[in-house]
Amino acid sequence: MTKIFKRAVVCAALVLGCGVSGLSVAMSPAEITMLSNAAQRGNDGAQLLLAYEYLHGDSGLQKNETQAVYWFEKAATLGNVAAQKTLGDLYEQGRGVPKNLKLSADWRLKAAERGNTEAQLSLGKMYLAGEGVPKDAQIAESWLKRAAVEGNAEAQFQLGKLYKARDSNGREQALAGNMLANSASQGYGSANEFLAFMENARYKLSELIHQHPADIHKLAEDGDADSQYRLATRYESGHGETQDNAKALFWFNKAATNGNVMAMKSLSHIYADGLDGVRRDPKLAQYWADQARLQQP
Repeated sequence: MTKIFKRAVVCAALVLGCGVSGLSVAMSPAEITMLSNAAQRGNDGAQLLLAYEYLHGDSGLQKNETQAVYWFEKAATLGNVAAQKTLGDLYEQGRGVPKNLKLSADWRLKAAERGNTEAQLSLGKMYLAGEGVPKDAQIAESWLKRAAVEGNAEAQFQLGKLYKARDSNGREQALAGNMLANSASQGYGSANEFLAFMENARYKLSELIHQHPADIHKLAEDGDADSQYRLATRYESGHGETQDNAKALFWFNKAATNGNVMAMKSLSHIYADGLDGVRRDPKLAQYWADQARLQQP
């Protein structure tokens, strides 16, 4: 899989709110710097992607599951569903944290309630086995149904087995057969489902490549705060523009003044740590941190 396609798959996965536990993306040092800065400033998508980089030891970062969990928790606390689901998996496996099935169930519940079918499936299986939660076939069935309705093949398989195993009525027995047939037709246990996802990601990537890119400089100069922030990060990292701290600071200030919260957090971080060629200024750092908090809902 090429670097650009791997990145497209990850981006599609983040948009869809599903995990990409078996996938990491090789990034350049400049991209890692930009990603780390965004993560430290509270961007949950950046925190999630940085967590995966540490989990797999990619992009020149040493594999560090403890550090990965740290960033997954940051993103999960901000409501990132993929991070919540992955934390549930890591607590179950004891990777980066001591194994704790109760915490695994807690994080999976958060993701499941927001529609993540993998979390719904895992939570249903936990209730079936009584692992981390009280054994409860009724609750298990409820979560498996929610995942099955959304087309999760393993959930359909598990639900079909559940109906088959109990002394149910004719309608449930027929439904059990349908569930098992559906899971088989989706290729559960094979690569079919993932290949379909990859094809969809490839299509999305093709769309992006053929779109005429917006002129970020013109948008920034016309007062678009998001474009001003994006331009600032380019100048700061040297990715997409020639690295220039003065221009980065200029556009961060423009974006922050126009209400961009990430720009406010960036300025707070810059002045707190004396980054981008500026002296440490705790007062300015606190000012921009307070302004960012005021913008939060």
